[in-house]
Amino acid sequence: VYTSPPIGPASEWSRLVWKTSRMEDILVDEQSVSVIGISPGGVETVLAEAVSSLDTTLAWIDPVAWPRLRLRMNSRDDSLRTPGQLEYWRVIYQPVPEAALNPNAQFSLNTDTLFQGEFLEMEVASDNISDWDMDSLLVRFDVIDQNNIRHIVPYERRDSLLSGARQIQQIRFDTRDFPAGRNTLSIELNPDNDQPEQYHFNNIGLLPFYVTGDGINPFLDVTFDGMRILDGDLVSAKPEILIRLTDENTILALEDTTHIALRLVSPDGSEQRIHYNNPILQFTPADPGSLGSENRAEIELSPLLEQDGIYTMIVSGKDASDNAAGDLDYRISFEVINKPMISNVLNYPNPFTTKTHFVFTLTGSELPEYFKIQIMTVSGRVIREIQRSELGAIRIGVNKTEYTWDGTDEFGDQVGNGLYLYRVVARLNGQRMDHFDTGADRWFESGFGKMYLAR
Repeated sequence: VYTSPPIGPASEWSRLVWKTSRMEDILVDEQSVSVIGISPGGVETVLAEAVSSLDTTLAWIDPVAWPRLRLRMNSRDDSLRTPGQLEYWRVIYQPVPEAALNPNAQFSLNTDTLFQGEFLEMEVASDNISDWDMDSLLVRFDVIDQNNIRHIVPYERRDSLLSGARQIQQIRFDTRDFPAGRNTLSIELNPDNDQPEQYHFNNIGLLPFYVTGDGINPFLDVTFDGMRILDGDLVSAKPEILIRLTDENTILALEDTTHIALRLVSPDGSEQRIHYNNPILQFTPADPGSLGSENRAEIELSPLLEQDGIYTMIVSGKDASDNAAGDLDYRISFEVINKPMISNVLNYPNPFTTKTHFVFTLTGSELPEYFKIQIMTVSGRVIREIQRSELGAIRIGVNKTEYTWDGTDEFGDQVGNGLYLYRVVARLNGQRMDHFDTGADRWFESGFGKMYLAR
């Protein structure tokens, strides 16, 4: 019994031709050929037993089910013990094409070490090294990460790969979804035997690359009406709260609402999560086109705080790599008094030699439309009126004016050393504002404060 090596693969089976020679003239030899089919999975099945015809058709064999064949010669001589000798056997068939990766002809890689979120760009040549055309070519790209998890990289089917032709397979993909560490890019031509092919070992390529993770925390900044407040400060009942999350990462933008979470605890102890569909909140993602200079997401929060008392706002932030803005959530407590009032005005320092600031507190949610500070002698003569426009920016809460009085009168002349009186006049909606007691009222008499100039 002779057995041939595997024959094929074939796109079409045609004929079996064979011939033997006898060692004597007496016709006592028994000779036949068996045709064995080999499935794509390697299972062998006898398709035709004891074929005695020296030229027989094989067109009935399905090349998809049986892409390869094996022949077995059955030769017997029970009389003289001299069985016939095989001169040749031939299978006539249409071969299948053969594709192969060819990095020697064309290969490029932008870098083998990427910051998480950068794009990997690779191209490699693939050739049809046979005399037969391939149909449209399926190519599969996968990334196998360090945890041995396979990630499929989408890639469109390519045009037909004709005999002797070359295609350049180009891939570009984002690495943000891959864990930091060693990864492997796998490329496979004609995966899962998408179309018949002679060999497959030369269709596969593996390319290791390294992803560097982001371990730097983002920075969280919170302001109330443009100011950073201290814990327990008094703020407006309608504050404009700006929350900024800034990251040094120039690749992964802070573009998702999951980067910042907000909670607000009211004076009565109730706590609410402020969701992004709430009209009091406006989210502005980072601009992907400006990450080289700034990667910042912002929340503008405009709540109406109707309860008087102490509120607590809790803010948590994280970047696109899940690095938290801090080990603990940012917490800030602040006080709200809805009724519009103004405290007595203190000057600081007092006594003073060259200049003094004015300090006062406003409550409510609206700034006074009319505001001035009058400085006068102990006899009641007004020597200087400081208008709101001169004081600089004021806000609800504690104010320390940018303006300083330097001990000059309305004409810019220096006044003499000694004791001076001052008071504030403030109106809102045409009405004089009520008084807010800060505990400093003992330094005032009938609403007048005292300051001492000592050059």
